[in-house]
Amino acid sequence: MTEDKTVEKTPAKGIYLLPNLLTTGAMFCGFYAIVAGMNDKFEIAAIAVFIAMILDGLDGRVARMTNTQTAFGAEYDSLSDLISFGLAPALVMYQWALVDMKDMSIAWGKAGWLAAFIYVACAALRLARFNTQIGKVDKRYFIGLPSPAAAAVMVGMVWFFNDIGIAGDEMKLYAFALSLCVGLLMVSNFRFYSFKDFDLKNKVPFLAILLMVLVLALTTIDPPKVLFAVFLLYSLSGPLLYLVRRYRRFRRA
Repeated sequence: MTEDKTVEKTPAKGIYLLPNLLTTGAMFCGFYAIVAGMNDKFEIAAIAVFIAMILDGLDGRVARMTNTQTAFGAEYDSLSDLISFGLAPALVMYQWALVDMKDMSIAWGKAGWLAAFIYVACAALRLARFNTQIGKVDKRYFIGLPSPAAAAVMVGMVWFFNDIGIAGDEMKLYAFALSLCVGLLMVSNFRFYSFKDFDLKNKVPFLAILLMVLVLALTTIDPPKVLFAVFLLYSLSGPLLYLVRRYRRFRRA
């Protein structure tokens, strides 16, 4: 008699390098933005967050293209997002403008850092909700403002006004209101178009190509103004689309 011997394969240990390297790069950019903000280098801090957005957009796509998607990668990406798009924008905004609210009164000073904390908490809640909704909602839309877009609005405001020579002390109340509004938009039920059904292989109207070229050209000419305007309009698109849908329902009734 021959004895059958089966060799049990043990799961390979380790992580995939390329997608997690991109995620680490995004986390590094978020951390560097915090350090730059602490040293009042607000333009560099804003640029670092925008670079983190690019790397964050690449890591998931690279993982899908190379078939290296893992549960570890998804969790690591969420932790990186919390640093790059939660902590970094809040601390940069606080250092630029919200810290000066203490000059108004002790109560306003506390309100300043509380607004920054509320933004961070909303970013964490947004990321946790997103992870639990994967595969359960229409992929064409995000429920709540995506944290990278929220971060772009925050640091975009800092970069824009810093670029035109307006100090954060003059904008502290506007910064306070923006931090709260953007944070609450992240945990809202407003739907924001995700662009996930946009396929580069499909044909698009000539006007769409012309619009993309125009946006790229304007971004090259004046990045602070264009990026802030684009992401601010995107953050307003959710509430505006909600009002349009309610109006149409009202007209049908």
